[in-house]
Amino acid sequence: MSAQPALRGLHTVEPRVDAPQMSAVSPRPLDSTGMLDVGTASSRLSGLGFERVATIQGTTYRDCSTVVVAPTRGMIHHRVVAAWQSLIAPMNQKRAFLFVAGDEVGRAYNSFLQQVLAHPELSTWKYVLTLEDDNIPPPDAHLRLLEAIELGKFDAVGGLYFTKGDVNMPQCYGDPEEFRRSGVMEFRPRNVVEALQRGQIVECNGIAMGCTLWRMELFRQLPPPWFVTVADWFPELGGAAAMTQDLYFCKKAREAGKTFAVDMRVKVGHLDPNTGIVY
Repeated sequence: MSAQPALRGLHTVEPRVDAPQMSAVSPRPLDSTGMLDVGTASSRLSGLGFERVATIQGTTYRDCSTVVVAPTRGMIHHRVVAAWQSLIAPMNQKRAFLFVAGDEVGRAYNSFLQQVLAHPELSTWKYVLTLEDDNIPPPDAHLRLLEAIELGKFDAVGGLYFTKGDVNMPQCYGDPEEFRRSGVMEFRPRNVVEALQRGQIVECNGIAMGCTLWRMELFRQLPPPWFVTVADWFPELGGAAAMTQDLYFCKKAREAGKTFAVDMRVKVGHLDPNTGIVY
């Protein structure tokens, strides 16, 4: 897999060198209302408008409308709530925060998406951001994922977090190059050590959903049900099969030619609410 370039985290606005300079204006007396006349005021604004801007990098001037969904069993840890409240929204963009309570996680996502796609306003928005109630995203997670999803033209990009417990695996699964070469889909955790140090974006076959940005169009292009949790006995397959709802959808989407990645700049905590340990 070819290395993805590291991204700069700052956006800069540079003035044009040929921007017109404000000309000196002889002072004029105030009118009877005690204010400058329009002509004088306008002349003093010359060269201070949008013509000064050469480029604005990042996502400021494109549609970043995002529906945020958080499935929950009803109680959310205060550390998670604090992190969600600190999420920076892209400037002058639409963002709605919705909850789905009481359902199994796969059913919760399916129900949410069906309602959003049927909504006259929300269905026109561009992205879906999934958050889960045991994940602690950094404040700039939404902004960085918006950058990453367009940089690689991915269908979804997630933040990096690890499984809980004594053995922690990065939730960045499978090598897309191997799938392209052999046609065999696999979801082994990828070695992300070097990419993590460099703050790179790593393409993969499977991503988790605790802090992940998806294109809304993706769910129009693929038929429901999108997210299915599998844990059952299948005699025709020779035994038991188990798959979480996120990898079920990733497999379905990858087979349809969709692409996923994990942004190593977005480091997400994975909270065990029983112990308070963050992995």
